[in-house]
Amino acid sequence: MKLKTIDRKKFRVTNKVKRVSSSDRFRLSISRSTKNISAQIIDDVKNITLISASSIEKDVKSMKKVNKIELSKIVAEKLAKKAQEKKITKIYFDRGVYKYHGRVKVFADTLRKNGMEF
Repeated sequence: MKLKTIDRKKFRVTNKVKRVSSSDRFRLSISRSTKNISAQIIDDVKNITLISASSIEKDVKSMKKVNKIELSKIVAEKLAKKAQEKKITKIYFDRGVYKYHGRVKVFADTLRKNGMEF
């Protein structure tokens, strides 16, 4: 079966991150659409999602109109707060098919400011 270009990119990036992942670090997978952004911290050893945050959740969605970059910052702060409660500080950043640019970069920078290491 022939894979599409997007599928190959995602497979390439995710597999590189999975190959180097260990039990002391987890993988942060990010996905974005034209209006929303979501992220989850995944334990690849046990194949479970530990923490997730999204702009679709009620408390984020109930805010006044916010542009997409500010929405990325809010979701990143929320994810970082949840991670600190579970004592997760070291992660691998899986950007998927998205370039490290724009909303994805703002998301990563906000996580770094809130104490996450990658």
